[in-house]
Amino acid sequence: MIMTAATIFALARTGFVVIGRNEGGRLAGCLESVLQAIDCVVYVDSGSVDGSADMARRLGIPLVELDDSIPFTAARARNAGAEWLSEHAPHLLYIHFIDGDCELRSDWLRRALDVMEAEPNLAAVCGRRRERFPDQSAYNRLCDNEWNTRIGLTETCGGDALFRIEPFREVGGFSSAMIAGEEPDLCHRIRRRGWSIRRIDAEMTVHDAAMTRFAQWWQRNRRSGYATAEALMLRGKDVRGLLRDVVSNIFWAMPLSWPLWPFFWCRIFVRKGALEASFLLLGKFPHFQGQIDYWCSRRYLIEYK
Repeated sequence: MIMTAATIFALARTGFVVIGRNEGGRLAGCLESVLQAIDCVVYVDSGSVDGSADMARRLGIPLVELDDSIPFTAARARNAGAEWLSEHAPHLLYIHFIDGDCELRSDWLRRALDVMEAEPNLAAVCGRRRERFPDQSAYNRLCDNEWNTRIGLTETCGGDALFRIEPFREVGGFSSAMIAGEEPDLCHRIRRRGWSIRRIDAEMTVHDAAMTRFAQWWQRNRRSGYATAEALMLRGKDVRGLLRDVVSNIFWAMPLSWPLWPFFWCRIFVRKGALEASFLLLGKFPHFQGQIDYWCSRRYLIEYK
């Protein structure tokens, strides 16, 4: 790819924040893929006991180790990385977040920066995140389908995305206390300030969910239910589809709705197939459990790996 002068300038003004917690070999692949694209990177570790911090040191990557006296969250880790970059590289215009279980595609950053430079009103750009082993389990396949969101202007992005620093700072970054759903919350606050978010048709990262057990899938959906309930409370009147999602989880998890399950399953089957229909319906239970966790003020990190 031939880079324009604007992209070369933007590349020099871009920093990466990698976050991780006991990612092992996945973290090594992540850090090495980022270093191939850029050398302005910081790794933020959330209490790993698998040598992740030492791995970053061996690669010469600056390290931020979070204090365990405050609950760990991905949002807190990303904010810590952004603060480190602001202090040590104040000239940056862009910041790219990536999770430690992902690897960066080689030409992604240049393509994302081209889009950012062309559209000054964009706050964030994301692309296609793919699962490394989608055929290893039904749960990995569901993840791969989940990442395939709509191309164009969108309401939110995931944990891997390129942000313009100005709007990120304008809204105060991520909500550090959120244990899940911090990306939609951040994007919601950014869009309220008049900024836009775009997903482009480009390969961005390869993710390793490593979900091979039903219990992992349950925990991940439980965390999603928690995030939905918390987002509903945080947004006040501006809830849009959140209230519908919360009520839907309650309704379909209740015994009174069970006679309607075949109808619900068939509707989804026509659009998405048997796998999606089955797990979307079954997912109402862990989603509802996550909502109850939030309403009962059970605050702790919900991990599925």
